[in-house]
Amino acid sequence: MPNLASFRMNRKMSKFASDDGSPASPMMAQYRAIKKQHGDAILFYRMGDFYEMFFDDAIQASEALDIALTNRGKGHGREIPMCGVPVHAAEGYLHALIAKGFHVAVCEQTEDPVEARKRGSKAVVSRDVVRIMTPGTLTEEALLNARQHNYLASVAQVRGACALAWADVSSGDFNVIPCNLEFLASQLARVSPTEILVSENADEGFRNRFGEAAGVVTPFPPIHFESATAERRLLETFGVSTLQAFGEFTRPELSALGAIVSYLKITQKGNLPLLRPPARELATETMQIDAATRRNLELTRDLAGNRENSLIGSIDLTLSSAGARLLESRISAPSTNLSTIRERHEQIAFFLEENDRREQLRKELRKLPDMHRCVTRLSLDRGSPRDMAAVRNGLVQAKTILKLLSSPECPQEVEQCVDGLKGQDDLLDELKASVVDEPPAILRDGGVVKDGYDPRLDEERRLRDKGRSVIAEMQANYSVDTGISSLKVKFNNVLGYFIEVRSAYAERLMSPPHSERFIHRQSTASTARFTTRDLSEVESRILNAGQAALEIERAVFSRLRGLIAGALRELSAIAASLAEIDVAAALAELAARESWTCPEIDETGVLDIRGGRHPVVEAALRSSGGKPFVANDCHLAGPGKSPRIRLVTGPNMAGKSTYLRQNALIALLAQAGSYVPAESARVGMVTQLFSRVGAADELARGRSTFMVEMVETAAILNQAATGALVILDEIGRGTATYDGLSIAWATLEHLHELNGCRALFATHYHELTALTDRLERIANSTTSVREWESDVVFLYEVKEGAADRSYGVQVAKLAGMPRSVVERASEILNYLESDKGGNGGQVADMLDDLPLFAAAAVDVETADAGIGNAARERLEAINPDELSPRQALALIYELKELLD
Repeated sequence: MPNLASFRMNRKMSKFASDDGSPASPMMAQYRAIKKQHGDAILFYRMGDFYEMFFDDAIQASEALDIALTNRGKGHGREIPMCGVPVHAAEGYLHALIAKGFHVAVCEQTEDPVEARKRGSKAVVSRDVVRIMTPGTLTEEALLNARQHNYLASVAQVRGACALAWADVSSGDFNVIPCNLEFLASQLARVSPTEILVSENADEGFRNRFGEAAGVVTPFPPIHFESATAERRLLETFGVSTLQAFGEFTRPELSALGAIVSYLKITQKGNLPLLRPPARELATETMQIDAATRRNLELTRDLAGNRENSLIGSIDLTLSSAGARLLESRISAPSTNLSTIRERHEQIAFFLEENDRREQLRKELRKLPDMHRCVTRLSLDRGSPRDMAAVRNGLVQAKTILKLLSSPECPQEVEQCVDGLKGQDDLLDELKASVVDEPPAILRDGGVVKDGYDPRLDEERRLRDKGRSVIAEMQANYSVDTGISSLKVKFNNVLGYFIEVRSAYAERLMSPPHSERFIHRQSTASTARFTTRDLSEVESRILNAGQAALEIERAVFSRLRGLIAGALRELSAIAASLAEIDVAAALAELAARESWTCPEIDETGVLDIRGGRHPVVEAALRSSGGKPFVANDCHLAGPGKSPRIRLVTGPNMAGKSTYLRQNALIALLAQAGSYVPAESARVGMVTQLFSRVGAADELARGRSTFMVEMVETAAILNQAATGALVILDEIGRGTATYDGLSIAWATLEHLHELNGCRALFATHYHELTALTDRLERIANSTTSVREWESDVVFLYEVKEGAADRSYGVQVAKLAGMPRSVVERASEILNYLESDKGGNGGQVADMLDDLPLFAAAAVDVETADAGIGNAARERLEAINPDELSPRQALALIYELKELLD
């Protein structure tokens, strides 16, 4: 089987090498051999209760984890760097390393040290790497975000055609989509993988197509992307003779899918997770949203990178982890399939009408465990007894919810989910009968299987537990027989059970008549330890019973784990149905709380929203106790009709950007299958959503704020097609006035010529409002304001018409600009808006006429007339360098008197 030594990870190297040719101890020789097979991963080498790292691994890990770097012996004349972490706390350290992009090879002891010693006193315990942990292959609960998918993606290119595949190892999801290179970044932004596989042969230009996709890029040997080999690998994995039952896959799709399967086999050491059959998607089945639009609209993360203030953070009322992940998937990829959207709306409508049933349902949903991930861990033999109990509890909740929703009132759309909850009764009965209500976190000490489930286990437990009472009885008898009240029967791993007395009583037990019964074993400074033949016999029975009971429990756990793994497909279907019910009930709860309405979805191309609101801003205003959100209408007509574009003008802070965003979000929510924050909404299918809002630079990539603005605008204009909805805010503001106006003007004309495209275009260039006279599909809208004693009051209303001014000076005043600056700005603005500073004047002439610059151009005669000869003569007689501060102040008073 191939190993990860051929990967090309960008790792920091030091002066140390794992193999420097120096003589090595048997343990270090074993370490070097294993490390050689996994050179590009940090090796967690198990040494008793610690994972230890050496050489470069130790240096990098100590820096990344902020732990002490020490050394272990010498190699080639130098001390060998070493660091380590406790096994019981390893998950936290693993999470930190993987979050920083490292791969970690976990090397465990694969034999008992007792067996190793049988080969000789210097024999080394056998060890091997049991798993390679990477960002995209995690399954541990502590290492994953319960409410987010953790995707491993693969990008493949075959003869110019491209495909993207992605899988969530923790839940078994497996998908693939063909995509053009220009849309690859958009698809990656939608999936947001934590790790992306790409062929080592892929050039830098191809990788640059990934855009802003999160995740570590892992180069993978090109042999794993070979499509014919990939197809055979997929057939073997799913145990079929043809893939046609799953779909018609192209060569790039097979290549991308096969690379994921191959990578998982390598990293999981052949223990392949149970993936669901690959689901083939088409780009036309979902609304296309590029990375910039996702960022600008803050769909799953706000601009600071937090979930709380994003769209998903504001609307997520799901009660299960799987439901939260499903909702985020729908928000990230709204559907363009009318029947799918309407089915989701029907589900919400049912739960919205059934208030009492919805309340009861949500109480039960709150008890749901994360069945998807529990089943996956169990199938990989990484599951705990608590994972097994979670599967049982999930099935119990599924049966409860099934009864709750089994009624004639349920529409067909809900019945389909309800039907998915049926089945697995035998497995549930088995788990109920076998697993205790609250099992321990690990199986090590037993206590997982219920009494009465296995007669053999009950017998061994009885013997084990009775043995403890027998020991207590024996201690009492020994104490009476010897007359030593402080005599104790104790146990340790070295001596087993033994009798312990204080040293003062040792001679009594070693003298007749007790010496024939009590056998001396050990003396310490203050005690003496003995045994008896009957104690040894009882010890053997007790120890064997405890171990036998544990072995029986392990066998029962293994058998139950096999039953769960064998029912993976069915259990996954039940978990998926529960997640869908959770999302529908959560969106119904949201609609009830926030007075959201069911949108009308059609193919007309119309966007008609009445009383629309921004869900995130409205929630923020409510939580902060601010003013109620002001709702607004938006109407864009169908193709060939007017208006298809709205030009929105008005001052800053008056709500233009919020207005643009809220209409885009309403369309997105509608097609995601949610109700929307509006009095009514009619959404003609949006196939592409583009947003260019806000200002930010990318200095690390050599892009100024204006360059970023132009790159994003260019992408929109080059890609927008029939069915697109575009929102643009302040295009051209990052450059000179006339340049910016020209760019905004030309952009607006270009959008107008795209007859199938709808757009909301906010601007401060009031000159553009005149375009409505000659571009028939553009209409003007403006945000309302009211002036009061030189201040401006924002009404946050959007109405028909155009703004006559921007109120920038008033906004600067509200922002707390110094009074002198505000007054001076008002003076300059009045001058520029007057005839004297009219549009026809040259900039140089304007500056000469402006009071600020005119003051610098005052002629000498004017100065003489203003100051007077006496003041002039007094100034000429002064040498400023000779004046003390006090003299300078006195001079100012003197000159003021002369001026007066």
